[in-house]
Amino acid sequence: MSLVFAGVCSHGPGITARAQRAAPESKRKIDAAYARMREAIHACQPDALIVISAEHFANFFMNNMPSFAVGMADYYDGPIENPEWLRIPPRRVPGEKALSRELLETVMQEVDVAYCEEWKFDHGIMVPLHLLLPDNDVPVIPVNVNCQAPPLAPLQRVYALGQALRKACEASDKRIAMIGTGGISHWPCTPDSGKINEAWDREFLARWTRNDRSSLLDYTDAATYQDGGQGGYEIRTYIAVAAAAAGHQGEIWCYEPVPAFACGCTVGVMDLAT
Repeated sequence: MSLVFAGVCSHGPGITARAQRAAPESKRKIDAAYARMREAIHACQPDALIVISAEHFANFFMNNMPSFAVGMADYYDGPIENPEWLRIPPRRVPGEKALSRELLETVMQEVDVAYCEEWKFDHGIMVPLHLLLPDNDVPVIPVNVNCQAPPLAPLQRVYALGQALRKACEASDKRIAMIGTGGISHWPCTPDSGKINEAWDREFLARWTRNDRSSLLDYTDAATYQDGGQGGYEIRTYIAVAAAAAGHQGEIWCYEPVPAFACGCTVGVMDLAT
């Protein structure tokens, strides 16, 4: 079949852990956008959902920090954080080991990736799954992009990863949906936590919706760090989805900067029908 859905969303832990601290109107818009994405994903009847995220030193650390890693397991447990703090109940997320291996074998023709048969999901994956797959009814294939510890994969290599994933989807007989998750600008675990560079976020999202490869890759890590914080490195997950949807343009369903969530909450989709 092919890629049947492509979108992006935020995964800030505050979205669930501190939900009551958002302004009511912002909370309403965020909830409505996630509900709309949930319905859109299910309407595509996917056989699996690829989740491209940035892991937060929960499974990978300085002794082993792959640029790219793909899960290849029958199931994944999460959240690795305290469920009472994150306000997400523990659950066992179904995987699709055979499909993961099938996709990996195609992706590895183009991009070097690690694979993981053991993976505990942190908020980077669990927040989106809690909001988008509350019934745990679609197998998940996690893809991690190192957005934590330099040296980071160059943006053109991230773009190549997205292209390789699209090629792998097209080679499969399964219906596959894909989301990329991350902040955009944010400064987690620093004195600037809660700061949001709204202008920088909106400019990046404008480039993402146009799906203009050259402008998406026209960021340096130094400039991103200055304007978007260390959390801004997570633009890589959005860029990978844009690459997978090359030739199509997108739409932002929600962008709400919420300092209590420490990020601009974003939900956007690529129009694969045109």
